Amino acid sequence: MAAMSGRPDQRTVEVRDRSVAVLPVPDALSEVLPHKGIPRGTVALLDGAHSVLVAMIASVTRAGGQVGIVGLPRLSLLSAAEMGADLSRIATIPEPGPDPVEVAAVLLDGMDLVVLDLGSGGEQMHARGEAVAPSRARVVMGRVRKQSAVLLVTGGMWPGAQLTVEARVLTYRHSPILAAATDLDAARSGYGRIGGMRLQVTASSRGRQPESAEVELLTGGHGADRTVEMVAARRARPALAVAN
Repeated sequence: MAAMSGRPDQRTVEVRDRSVAVLPVPDALSEVLPHKGIPRGTVALLDGAHSVLVAMIASVTRAGGQVGIVGLPRLSLLSAAEMGADLSRIATIPEPGPDPVEVAAVLLDGMDLVVLDLGSGGEQMHARGEAVAPSRARVVMGRVRKQSAVLLVTGGMWPGAQLTVEARVLTYRHSPILAAATDLDAARSGYGRIGGMRLQVTASSRGRQPESAEVELLTGGHGADRTVEMVAARRARPALAVAN
């Protein structure tokens, strides 16, 4: 906060060139989004698997953007690093106090992407994060547009959000591959580990039909060299029937 206020005894936050109209996302997600990314000045809702959120954070910071995270104390920054995130470009406020919306609004002044979790707010927030008044939402959305930033909301609803992204887990991959089985359900109980997963991601926005795509998270390496990559899911080969 002090750095963003411009105090002379603090290092100034580096702000990325905001003339770029769209924040980057992983290539595997770009096909379901209206502009192959998230347009600046947008408030977006994200529901479901946090792997998509982590991939977005990694993509933005890898491209030189600044990310602020309000809430989400259990979000794994290790997972973000494994996806290639630049952790020096991430500011986290895991315990934002009774008014996380105000904290997010302040961060919009210095960040390209602000992630706001409404599910872990204080007394002013509903248990499901649905108590943001429409009048206040409009004020914050105006600030998002003015700063050419993106506000990504999780854990609740935001009146007037321009984009909604939903992610759900379809299957898990088993690692190491035993007997050519990649699904966790087919693996021997108690052996191996989760080596990735397949997700269905659906994006919807005003004036546009929802679009869905399947993506996979693939892991590589071990220990400090472990990496995670999000790729477009390979389509299953159709089964052939023999006609008698």
